[in-house]
Amino acid sequence: MSPTTAPVARAWRDALVAVLAGFVVMAVVAAVGLALAGAGDLPGGAFPHVVAAVVLMAAGGSVDVTGGAGFLADADASLSLLPLSVSLAGALTVGWLFLRPLHNRAVAGARELLARAAPLVILWLAALTGVALLSRQNFAVSTGDSVLGDIGDIGEVLDAAPTVGFEAAIPASLGFGLLWILGLSLISLLVSRRAPLPAGLVRFHAAVRPAAFAVVALLLAYVVIGIGAGLVVAATQGHADRTLAVILLGLPNLVWPALTLGFGGAWEGRAEGPFGLPVPKVLDEVLRATGQGSAPDLSTIDVASLAERDSRAWWLVVLAVVLLLGAGALAATRSPAHVRPWQHALHLAVALALGTLVVCLLARIQAQFGLSLLGIGDASDLGGDVELRPLLWRTVGFAFLAGAVAGFLGALLPRRRRDEPARRTEAPTTR
Repeated sequence: MSPTTAPVARAWRDALVAVLAGFVVMAVVAAVGLALAGAGDLPGGAFPHVVAAVVLMAAGGSVDVTGGAGFLADADASLSLLPLSVSLAGALTVGWLFLRPLHNRAVAGARELLARAAPLVILWLAALTGVALLSRQNFAVSTGDSVLGDIGDIGEVLDAAPTVGFEAAIPASLGFGLLWILGLSLISLLVSRRAPLPAGLVRFHAAVRPAAFAVVALLLAYVVIGIGAGLVVAATQGHADRTLAVILLGLPNLVWPALTLGFGGAWEGRAEGPFGLPVPKVLDEVLRATGQGSAPDLSTIDVASLAERDSRAWWLVVLAVVLLLGAGALAATRSPAHVRPWQHALHLAVALALGTLVVCLLARIQAQFGLSLLGIGDASDLGGDVELRPLLWRTVGFAFLAGAVAGFLGALLPRRRRDEPARRTEAPTTR
């Protein structure tokens, strides 16, 4: 192998390892979570297809919900959510493997970084296409004693048995998957202190990387705390399989919005019909109540509305204050000593606002299913509507303010503590 082709071959090899490892990790996490949730009992060999659909959504793909009952009935269904536990597992795996070959110097050319990222993106989209082809399944709907029960009686004659299923939207999946892997690559480079940057961007290292690392550490700290709380609930309150399924499939969908509520943000939503979300009881109660949010049929979710039903919700504020101060201290500790307090405040404010914006876009949920007979009515016992979305300007605005305060207070740490890394590097030369 010639010297010019060796780096290209290594880049493709490293990208292949990262992509395969990422999808394997996501598939394992999704399969275990779905099995604990009871999906292993689905008929018709559907389990692998459901796992593929969850992995597809976690990797940035899109799934369309379908359904109907021939010419007798029609289905109105939609699903928009990300299983963020699966996404996080894949992101941590792929991000670490993407950065690992680059941890050998401080500066790298833009062309070299693109040569590393291009194989990763191409192989990611190829693997996503393969997963999308597996993400297809139909299920028969059990009508029970509903008004649509008669359809089941004549289904064999008219081929009109009610069904619901899903199918990957491949063009949308590739588009969103491209954004997913590009965003992951960018965030990995921004967060890692050891990854190289192009020479022209090195001067932004002190402004971007400490604050970006602190925000990512803050989000991961909430996940770790959520895992601990979930394990306690699983061990003490029964239904351990359901609780573990939530941990493996959608824990960040709960704990990251909890962070935004703690610093003053708000969400709005509703839950109607027999379907709901695997959320704490107090949140389900708020979602099923008519609120005074931006839309009259949506309930506003903030610490105050939760505390009306359970005063323990105020602990979300305490937890957010403690961890935000920790994030401010971490950002200051990783920053050069010449960075001024107001600069710390600005850096962390921008980083937390952008991180909160990403959380708001990723954690929103919209799911709807309805079945109508001959187009003249809805079967209410077969329909449901679940929605959860952020009050964006309020939540991002409070994130900016909270980040500014935490960054400024973190900058008030004793100067010797922020100089400590520099002193450790200088120590060997003074001996």
